Amino acid sequence: MPTTNDRRPATRVGYGFDSHEFQLGIPLKIGGVTLPHDRGLGGHSDGDVLLHAITDALLGAAAAPDIGTLFPPSDPKWKGADSAVFLREALKRVRDEGYAVANVDASLILAAPKIGPHAAAIRSEVAKLLGVPADCVGLKAKTPEGLNLENAALAHAVVLLQRARKPGQKKKSRR
Repeated sequence: MPTTNDRRPATRVGYGFDSHEFQLGIPLKIGGVTLPHDRGLGGHSDGDVLLHAITDALLGAAAAPDIGTLFPPSDPKWKGADSAVFLREALKRVRDEGYAVANVDASLILAAPKIGPHAAAIRSEVAKLLGVPADCVGLKAKTPEGLNLENAALAHAVVLLQRARKPGQKKKSRR
């Protein structure tokens, strides 16, 4: 594996997983986008299963604590929180380690709603949140055939980080 002068890897990979149960009376947010549906995903925060999986993938690649450790569900401060807050903290930790997101690939597993009509908007929003082009965000949706998961949504995410600079090194000014 290629390494930089500081003997740390030039690339890192992280994997994240999350799941939430559908509940009545709350909006459905996936990838930072509110989707039309009769039920949303329950959780201590906004229940955004995709952003939670991506956040854990980023944290894992940076060898940082997981989302539940950094934002414990027992802390009322995070009740109803926008999951983009969690993602931004994970990105800060990635950048502090001297890495940048190269790409992310994710799979959603849910019976409804159909993700196809919303996939471009979700990819665009995730790309915006990560600061990467939309063609660096892969998104697939699968139905949970035979898995008895009709009332839940699951997300798997993999991220590739690439070395941006040495840890602690400041970004060069563009003067």
